Amino acid sequence: MASSTIAWDRIRDAGSKLTTPLHPDDYLRLLNPLWSQRELRGRVEQVIPETDDAATLVIRPGWGWRYDHRPGQYVGIGVQVNGKFQWRSYSVSSPPRRRGRTISITVRAMPEGKLSAHLVSGLEPGTIVRLALPAGDFVLPDPPPAKMLFLVGGSGITPVMAMVRTMDRRGSMPDVVLHYSSPTPERMIFRDELDRLENAYDELTVHRLHTDTDGMLELADLDTICPDWRERETWACGPGPMLDAISEHFEAAGLEDSLHVERFSLKLGEDGGEGGTITFRTSGRTAEADGATTVLEAGEAAGVGMPFGCRMGICHTCTLTLVDGRIRDLRNGDEFDQPNEQVQTCVTVPVGDCTFDI
Repeated sequence: MASSTIAWDRIRDAGSKLTTPLHPDDYLRLLNPLWSQRELRGRVEQVIPETDDAATLVIRPGWGWRYDHRPGQYVGIGVQVNGKFQWRSYSVSSPPRRRGRTISITVRAMPEGKLSAHLVSGLEPGTIVRLALPAGDFVLPDPPPAKMLFLVGGSGITPVMAMVRTMDRRGSMPDVVLHYSSPTPERMIFRDELDRLENAYDELTVHRLHTDTDGMLELADLDTICPDWRERETWACGPGPMLDAISEHFEAAGLEDSLHVERFSLKLGEDGGEGGTITFRTSGRTAEADGATTVLEAGEAAGVGMPFGCRMGICHTCTLTLVDGRIRDLRNGDEFDQPNEQVQTCVTVPVGDCTFDI
């Protein structure tokens, strides 16, 4: 009897909402929050601690998701924090599947990153998030090279882990050398799994460097760590200074074509765009915005009556006309600069000065 009452209450609740002027897509959301034709959504199934400051989020995508991402790619994720959607991109740490129910991203909480900290310690299973399709060229070739070198630091292990897991899933590990720098053993993400994989494959060699006690990686030591590094295809991911040093080292050796670099400062950082002055032409107001402040947030701070129906689940109602200038989409890094182009203000940041028609 109780279950029947609950069922009728749900039907009455849905029926009452059907009398409101919503888009048909919003009716689908009433039945299942993952059903949407206008945006990709996902449900957080698990939040798995990896270290004290890192966690893996297991996400079940909804309609429109493709499970054919390439190992090493990243996805955009939008999460509502204090009533506003925040967008960032994170590497997919799970291997691709032809069909499947979930994907995983692994996030390290950064001191300056309000979203990363929320994802690691404040996100509850069952939370509905927005998603952007996988993108990026820092990927595992198919088939992989016979000899590979990975140089990673900190959370730079996440895209590389997707590659290693993919080769493990196929049961065919090529000759792989992985050098992993981390401040301490305790902060090494996937530490236990890497131990297991190294024990399982004679072809996989893992070098561990604890920078708090051993210092930073010296590129001159590559000849000792991996004597045949010049013969290997190399992937490097980690902090900017480390990647700068690696790039310079490979260029000096004339091997820049064999080096693939993923810079989290561009993809995962909190800066987004370069920032600039935003002019709201009709209202006559302006706002100074840094590269982490969306056009929507900047307009509200300047007292402009910005549309924001996306916060109530009605997507694209924040769209405005970009009169001139350039903006960047935080979900995937795409930039837009066509005059009179329609853009979403809740997920874009200024790249220099720009003007909107409102």
